[in-house]
Amino acid sequence: MSAEAPTQLMQTVRAEFARLANHHSEVLIIGGGINGISTMRDLSLQGVKVVLIDAGDVISGASAASSHMIHGGIRYLENGEFRLVRESVQERNDLLKTAPHVVKPLRTTVPIFSLTSGVLQAPLKFLRHGKGGKAKRTERGALLIGIGLTIYESFSRVNGVMPRFNFVGAKQAIKDLPSLHPGVKYVATYYDASVHEPERLALDLIADSLATGNARVVTYAAAVGAQNGAVLIEDALTGTIVKTTADVVVNASGPLTDLTNEALGRATQFMGGTKGSHIVVDHPQLYAELAGRELFFENSDGRIVLIYPVKGRVLIGTTDIFADPRQPVRCTEAEVDYFFSLVGHIMPGINLDRSQIVFRFSGIRPLPKQDVSLPGFVSRDYRIDKAVLPDSQDIPFYNIVGGKWTTFRALGEHVSGLVLETLGKSRKVSTLGLAIGGGKNFAASGKKHDLLVQSLSGALAHERVEILVSRYGSRASEVVNFLQSNGDDGLLSLSSYSVQEFQWLAKAEFAVHLDDFLLRRTTLAFAGLLTAENVQEIAEAVAPALNWDAECISNEIDRAWQILADRHGVERHSSNITA
Repeated sequence: MSAEAPTQLMQTVRAEFARLANHHSEVLIIGGGINGISTMRDLSLQGVKVVLIDAGDVISGASAASSHMIHGGIRYLENGEFRLVRESVQERNDLLKTAPHVVKPLRTTVPIFSLTSGVLQAPLKFLRHGKGGKAKRTERGALLIGIGLTIYESFSRVNGVMPRFNFVGAKQAIKDLPSLHPGVKYVATYYDASVHEPERLALDLIADSLATGNARVVTYAAAVGAQNGAVLIEDALTGTIVKTTADVVVNASGPLTDLTNEALGRATQFMGGTKGSHIVVDHPQLYAELAGRELFFENSDGRIVLIYPVKGRVLIGTTDIFADPRQPVRCTEAEVDYFFSLVGHIMPGINLDRSQIVFRFSGIRPLPKQDVSLPGFVSRDYRIDKAVLPDSQDIPFYNIVGGKWTTFRALGEHVSGLVLETLGKSRKVSTLGLAIGGGKNFAASGKKHDLLVQSLSGALAHERVEILVSRYGSRASEVVNFLQSNGDDGLLSLSSYSVQEFQWLAKAEFAVHLDDFLLRRTTLAFAGLLTAENVQEIAEAVAPALNWDAECISNEIDRAWQILADRHGVERHSSNITA
């Protein structure tokens, strides 16, 4: 669509829904989380015509509640999941190369209180994992952690890009982290990876898919039934229901997989997900002391704890509690107390209070149902179930059970391979090593980076282009071209976004509601940068592109603040900034 007709965009978005009526595609994917998106990208690159739908916005469910890490899962070794760890480490290394604009190395520090603790119990945990996961939790000592790290890093040799792990003693540990518990005897440091903007990575995967001309994405479109070989899809904005058909249907709805199957007419009990909550705090002392590193350790209850800096804030997580996907999940006050106690235990020199929390979030991990008593023992691996679409004769129906952020590419390739075989088609392109979105021809620093920024600088200031490149990678060229034609003179309060940049986001990234911009097209909400003033500014900035009148703007603002308060603990307030 041209920039000269922005008022038609909202109509075009919903026209996408209207075009689902009686439409036939080769593949229909239900679920716009990272696994559904990855599967769409892989299939579209093979020349397969694919439609992806989601009941809400893309990356708005389980995929929006991640720990912002791309990691191998060293603790899965204890569960005997060596295949998953090997795949995860290798996928992590691949992402560092294919998406360097958003996936970065993360120095990870493990505080250790003893030398030999857990050595005798570790084999017992491994043996009992398959018998209900009832082994007693014990603290891991330096010896056991060293063995685990040795095995962990051995999986990285195929495409390794990380420095080796190391240990330091208490004296050096306290020097590096003055607030650390004085009882810490050793500190192990190894490298994993982080993704500070997982939504941006997912949007780049979508952009790659759409660029093939073989993919379509329709948000706020829920699969609500199956009838005579067709899937019934309801428009969340209007309540309209249409029928669409496909040669193959893929259920990629994560923790909602069983509920989607129920709506389609199939009873399953695939999922046994656990709730994971996080908080984001504005704490300059803690942020500075972490110095870019993550603190990573296991609490006595078996839950993994992480504390690390993201976007000028500190992310603290996570919990691991069995949850019912039929019920909304929220980060509770009890969980906040739990996080505070953890930080107080491992870093007694840090004081936290609720006034420092700028954002909180919670989601259900899409884990397979298993007979275990401890959530931490539920496998993070995935499997693919093949059946027939309910109320059809022979339409293949694949269900993705499990999966995690780090392995999205491998999972997408796996599902795509099964679908290609079903369709009688062969693979044309491998996604292994294939640059993602803004990761194409991107370098974070050095001559290549300078040349990219220089090539895009012109009507825009060099500093502004630097911001855009850091935000979008090499896809910044699309934004720069738009801004050079439409201006870039309206920076919003308390942010480095302009009115025109939001108009580009509205044009290029199919957001429907205001909260789509605040939570998933930007990190403004996550970083605690939203005020009554700039939310109003953002709504007014995107209004022309989405054809919103004054009443719609007001409704969207109210909706956004309601979601922010209910799900993320963000209340509406004024910045008290005067012009």
